[in-house]
Amino acid sequence: MGQDFQELAELYKNTLLHDVLPFWETYSIDWEQGGYFTCLDREGKVYDTDKFIWLQNRQVWTFSMLYNQLEKRDNWLKIATNGANFLSQHGRDSDGNWYFALTREGEPLVQPYNIFSDCFAAMAFSQYALACGEDWARDIAMQAYNNVLRRKDNPKGKYTKAYPGTRPMKSLAVPMILANLTLEMAWLLPSETLEKVLDMTVEEVMNDFFDKERGLMYESVAPDGSHVDCFEGRLINPGHGIEAMWFIMDIANRRNDTKTINQAVDVVLNILNFAWDDEHGGLYYFMDAAGHPPQQLEWDQKLWWVHLESLVALAMGDRLTGRAECREWYNKMHNYTWSHFADPEYGEWFGYLNRRGEVLLNLKGGKWKGCFHVPRALYLCWQQFEALSSQVVG
Repeated sequence: MGQDFQELAELYKNTLLHDVLPFWETYSIDWEQGGYFTCLDREGKVYDTDKFIWLQNRQVWTFSMLYNQLEKRDNWLKIATNGANFLSQHGRDSDGNWYFALTREGEPLVQPYNIFSDCFAAMAFSQYALACGEDWARDIAMQAYNNVLRRKDNPKGKYTKAYPGTRPMKSLAVPMILANLTLEMAWLLPSETLEKVLDMTVEEVMNDFFDKERGLMYESVAPDGSHVDCFEGRLINPGHGIEAMWFIMDIANRRNDTKTINQAVDVVLNILNFAWDDEHGGLYYFMDAAGHPPQQLEWDQKLWWVHLESLVALAMGDRLTGRAECREWYNKMHNYTWSHFADPEYGEWFGYLNRRGEVLLNLKGGKWKGCFHVPRALYLCWQQFEALSSQVVG
């Protein structure tokens, strides 16, 4: 089996370094105005020049992280700097909140209507500060992180559409991303703050959003963690639940907490059993816990990030627990994901398939898909399989 793990490690490594990263390096860098083009068609041609803050920050993070973790390549730092400089000049309003979208030149287009722009800014500038050693980048990272902490209980603030008080709910997206973000920020935070926020986020994810009876992660619950019988309250987002669980595994592994690691693996396996499409293969995008029609019309699409995050969670679960179900599910997920999303002809991966697994949107990037989930998952799976290979050899 060690050979299999080594072959998988090589597959992920080669796809990352010789396919996916070159695609973004070749087509996405806006050397004239700064930042990145993310709206790229199948062949890498730019079809829209607006710049979306989530994706701009995520690309800064990706190239900074690879520079820090993998190899000090000048080109990677140069690409990260191109985005970081653009964002530091144009990304925030006068109160320091991060916009959602800008024009190509950096004029604000969409207001800072939730905290996820701030989350990805903190992630990006934390990694970038580590790469470049500049105090100004650390300052931006900390300011964005403190913004997230300040706004986490009211993430949309004045931009929320909900009427106050009628049906208060909270979203899994906030604590799950805060858990991962806080680990990203670990080198900048006092250990007391780090442990306190990690405790809080793990507690909230595993108690309030996890339904112990069904073994599933709910997307939205009442403030006390109880279920609400409405569209949002019944929503299961398989990709989010699975991604949250590898964040939890990552934290629990850092703390040698095998009980929580196994609990997170259980949740991943439960979600996969619930969300797998037995007829056409792959995971549904959205589901209703009670089996009612979901409100999202795209509920049965098969999305790239959902499947990639599942590969990460299963590879990590296998490495940390050695449980046979992780291996079995990994093989099933690998076969579907690599045969449907990867594009051997033009490079990078498709993002959106219909239920039958046919390409729905012939693009490599857009408003929501950028240089993040594919390279991050390829890097993380490569690392998991390298470790698994050496475990077998050792």
